Amino acid sequence: MAPIPKMMRAAVVHAPGGPEALKLEQRPVPKPENGQVLIRVHAFGLNRAEMFTRQGDSPDVRFPRILGIEAAGVVAAAPGGEFPEGTVVATVVGGMGRSFDGGYAEYTLVPASQVKVVQADVGWEILGALPEIIQTAWGALFSSLRLEKGEKLLVRGGSSSVGLAAAAIARHHGAFVVSTSRSQSREKLLRDSGAQDMILENGSIADEARKRYPDGFDKVLELVGTSTLTDSLKTVKKGGIVCMAGIVGGTWVLEKFEPFIIPSGVYLTTYASSVEAFMETPLDEIARLVKSGALRIPIKTFRFEEIVEAHRVMDGSTAEGKLVVLID
Repeated sequence: MAPIPKMMRAAVVHAPGGPEALKLEQRPVPKPENGQVLIRVHAFGLNRAEMFTRQGDSPDVRFPRILGIEAAGVVAAAPGGEFPEGTVVATVVGGMGRSFDGGYAEYTLVPASQVKVVQADVGWEILGALPEIIQTAWGALFSSLRLEKGEKLLVRGGSSSVGLAAAAIARHHGAFVVSTSRSQSREKLLRDSGAQDMILENGSIADEARKRYPDGFDKVLELVGTSTLTDSLKTVKKGGIVCMAGIVGGTWVLEKFEPFIIPSGVYLTTYASSVEAFMETPLDEIARLVKSGALRIPIKTFRFEEIVEAHRVMDGSTAEGKLVVLID
């Protein structure tokens, strides 16, 4: 590997704001200590959590901050000997981009305990796209929802990157997948990624869902959030499960929550990203499936110099796939 430079490019937010709040500037390359890994970042995915942080809506985040809750690259240094230099790795969450500087930089410094070795021979655009969406989709489907082959799954917020990934994985697993979107024009996108049916999202789809599937869904992955959660609970059959794993709708709190909004015999759970879940995610297997085309997860790439434009696309919800920034 090339020698580690003293300075690096980083996308820094000094104060909350719109996409233009991201400033590309020179920063010192962090110096790793025992138990830490310095990663030369080659790609990172964009996530709505970073949009919320940029807007000032993430609690306890202090600015200036380098954003980014995930990154993929190669090990530049690991003083504790956990990984050889040059090892291809990925990392997510654990405080990245919130408690400490994250992946929006040429180098990122993270605890060795949240670094996962990647053996799949795939391009950086794939590896940059997968860590966070796959650990969220996989964890929600199989840890929280306990999805089984042959079950009917409703993905609420299906055109989000996690929704597209979840549909692809669930379909590959043998589930029957129905996804929602606010735009009829996205039906082809949803079907190409794994959905077998689409319901037009208007915030209240329970009646339409019951009309098409009178017995209800076995499982519901709720990615829109609290604004549609009560409605999603009405679409599930007795014994079914609803898992809230996203807030695409932007509403964090369910106002005036009453436990009896949960129908008798229906179960409500959540899924939240964690380092532990990421380390258990079959990232290599999923990456190979994406490369082969067996799983179709749309990816849109940007250069590091285009980070502001990438955030504008994310803010406008026009991506129709996972946004990935590649760093030369």
